[in-house]
Amino acid sequence: MLNQLPPRERQIVDLLYQRGPMAVADLCEALPDRLSGSAVRAMLKRLEDKGAVARQDSDRGYLYSPTLPETKASETALSAIVRTFFNGSAASAASALLGMSEKMDAAELDELEAMIARARKETK
Repeated sequence: MLNQLPPRERQIVDLLYQRGPMAVADLCEALPDRLSGSAVRAMLKRLEDKGAVARQDSDRGYLYSPTLPETKASETALSAIVRTFFNGSAASAASALLGMSEKMDAAELDELEAMIARARKETK
């Protein structure tokens, strides 16, 4: 869902993931290009209607936060990338990612090996 958002709405959701629940005024200040409070409120309303953010009352007005846990949102976005650019092949995507890294340190390689071992166990 998040990968289908317009860039500005996605920017707002990304800020909410990075900083946690935020009020409209905080979002206005955090955005790289200044927008009016009414413009940000309009985008938040659209995001609410799409189910991407939720609001809760606070002493500062409404606080907005993403509805999906960040790990789930990342997983969904990555799945779309793998389907689109790698014909659904996780192995091809992983190979491309490994090719992008200059040099992985031993800890990162160990972590990858452990994840592969866990994945093998889960498929048996």
